[in-house]
Amino acid sequence: MKKMLSLALSASMVLSLAACGGSGKTETTAAPAPAATEAASEAATEAGSEAASEAGTEAAASALDALDPVTLTIYSPGNENSVPTKTILEYKKLVEEASGGKITLDAHHSGELGNDAEALQSARMGTIDIIFAGTSGFTEFYDKAKILDLPFLFDSAEQAYEVVNGEIGEKIFADLPSTGLIYLAEGDNGMRHISTTNRPVHTAADVEGLKLRVPTSQMYLDCWEALGANPVALALNELAIALSNGTAEGQDNATYHLVANATYDDIKYFSFINYMWMGCTMAANSDSWDKLPAEYQEILKEQAKVAAKYSFDTIAEDNKAATETLKAAGVEFDENPDIQSFIDKLGGNDYYLRYKDEPWYNQEILDEILAK
Repeated sequence: MKKMLSLALSASMVLSLAACGGSGKTETTAAPAPAATEAASEAATEAGSEAASEAGTEAAASALDALDPVTLTIYSPGNENSVPTKTILEYKKLVEEASGGKITLDAHHSGELGNDAEALQSARMGTIDIIFAGTSGFTEFYDKAKILDLPFLFDSAEQAYEVVNGEIGEKIFADLPSTGLIYLAEGDNGMRHISTTNRPVHTAADVEGLKLRVPTSQMYLDCWEALGANPVALALNELAIALSNGTAEGQDNATYHLVANATYDDIKYFSFINYMWMGCTMAANSDSWDKLPAEYQEILKEQAKVAAKYSFDTIAEDNKAATETLKAAGVEFDENPDIQSFIDKLGGNDYYLRYKDEPWYNQEILDEILAK
């Protein structure tokens, strides 16, 4: 657990020949000054690089021209205003531009092709070519991704982006093809904090006995039980009513989720404890992927990383807007809670060892994440 080309050059060489009348001597041209020689060399190198780059671009375009166009179905279960849906629409634009229109992404969202579980199954079967959905849904059939559900793994969403979209992310999802899917990139779904109806939370001691709504996941229950709270596993659509009637006295959720899901009417206090990061995974159906030429695969993979960054940037902006909305509604914010007290209450890194016998537990990957 932790706390997170072009340079344009020009050179001119002025050579003057002075003839001495009647001298009978032949004048020799002076050697260029060192600076002029260097500038000319750099200019030539730059021109060569630009020419090579243009040639490479033209060659790539020519290679794409020779390929048959393809249409792929991409899906996000979220509604049209959700960040995952905004992300697949951005991805559609990026891919179609990068491929010169040779790849068309047929985008669907808002439950058109089913909820998360149904859509993931469809993607594995090949009815959907590319899926972008919550990583927690992937853990139902790919438990190696559960390592990302460990608490206090990342200090910030920015740190999570660097980790999950680098070599570590590739390692975590290296065996995803065994499920019928190919990993493309990891997007953002927010950093989880805590908000309550009846008490401010500054230290771990403040959650003692708190009836806190958490998702229906054992790892969330484990964490809050270890912290001394009374976690209540409820579906998201039950949360607002639970907060209103006292079944729950708080929720662990990302800032923007409170506003997007309208679960803040009874909330009075909010603490930025950064206790768990949530991801959204973009993956392609294996059979659909294998049928694509390498050039198309490269474009889809590269632009998936760009789209993933877009999701992180979009959520960062949404979090800022949500914070202002919540403040206007009278919610009090603790922007500097004692995060270390939560880590200490869990027992530091030793907390993770409770899962050491689970098939998904990987100490090497965990150590790599913690070292970032």
